[in-house]
Amino acid sequence: MFQRLREDIACILERDPAARSAWEALTCYPGLHALVLHRRAHWCWTHGLKWLGRFISHCGRFLTGIEIHPGATIGRKVFIDHGMGVVIGEMAEIGEGCTIYQGVTLGGTALIKGAKRHPTLEAGVIVGANACVLGGFTVGAGARIGSLAVVTKPVPPGATAVGNPARIIEAKVDAEREAQAARMGFSAYGVTQSDDPLSQALRGLIDNASGQDHQIALLWQAIETLSKARSSDKDCVPSDAARTECFEAAKLNQLIGK
Repeated sequence: MFQRLREDIACILERDPAARSAWEALTCYPGLHALVLHRRAHWCWTHGLKWLGRFISHCGRFLTGIEIHPGATIGRKVFIDHGMGVVIGEMAEIGEGCTIYQGVTLGGTALIKGAKRHPTLEAGVIVGANACVLGGFTVGAGARIGSLAVVTKPVPPGATAVGNPARIIEAKVDAEREAQAARMGFSAYGVTQSDDPLSQALRGLIDNASGQDHQIALLWQAIETLSKARSSDKDCVPSDAARTECFEAAKLNQLIGK
């Protein structure tokens, strides 16, 4: 018991710059208090003391503003920051090292008793403030859920989910886009950190510009090859060279509301 408590305090000191001492973390962090009470409630729940488990959970909700069903499974080193308004459903599973901010709901969309109704968060998941993760699916290890996101489908490991309904941003694709933007001397993230329509349009323009650079390079290669072999009848144009326009201006206009 005391080992888990020490781990919880260490997590707070590691992840919250505002925490100045172990005593402050122990006495002033409702997320820690909610987890301590949940462990008692969960023990009662799994040992057949259903009403007592629910009553302890209810007391924890009254004292901390955090509602955790006693049937939920919570791993080690989980940090609930601020915590007011957090709701964690009966069949939710939270892996080791997850971080949950205020107003988060880990809820369900089905009313079938006994079914897996609530989500599973694998290790290291971060769920931003006021996000809703609804359904019996899995959020992969290291994934991030943006603030105010409403997630109703699985999130791959390492990906980011933002918006309502949530859109999945693959970590590799996002990194490649940002690298291309940096080479062009412009970063979409310098305009906005949110996933608003204008940001999406700018990202689409960056992706398209990157594709144009690729096609220009192929055309130059073809021209150089033709200049060296004018008498050859062999088609020297690369097979993946663009032959038709693919710039979807209408779609980009829709994204920015025009």
